[in-house]
Amino acid sequence: MIYEIRDYYVEPAAMEQYAKWVQDHALPYIHRNLELVGFWINTDAPVQVTGAPLDEVGAATVTWIVRWDDIDTRNRIMGSVFGPGASEWAEIAAHHPGRQNYRRIQARFTRAL
Repeated sequence: MIYEIRDYYVEPAAMEQYAKWVQDHALPYIHRNLELVGFWINTDAPVQVTGAPLDEVGAATVTWIVRWDDIDTRNRIMGSVFGPGASEWAEIAAHHPGRQNYRRIQARFTRAL
């Protein structure tokens, strides 16, 4: 079992529109198609940083976690859920409030201890 932690760095000015799109369009689809552990967006509380300072992109503003059996299963399912042949996702993505507001997207893969 692995966990994919997806961090999105969305322009703060676009967060309200982005959150509405996620709630109204993306989350129902994601819940139906993935084993979603959770989906979070930042509050207005300031980010707390210890160690090296953040770069110019800043802290992630959105985090979501998906549970997978293994990386091969992840790659296969992500391709079918979000890939070119996923017509339902294409319709959802058409309502996205602005991909230009993504400053960074990262995915990392973890295991439970």
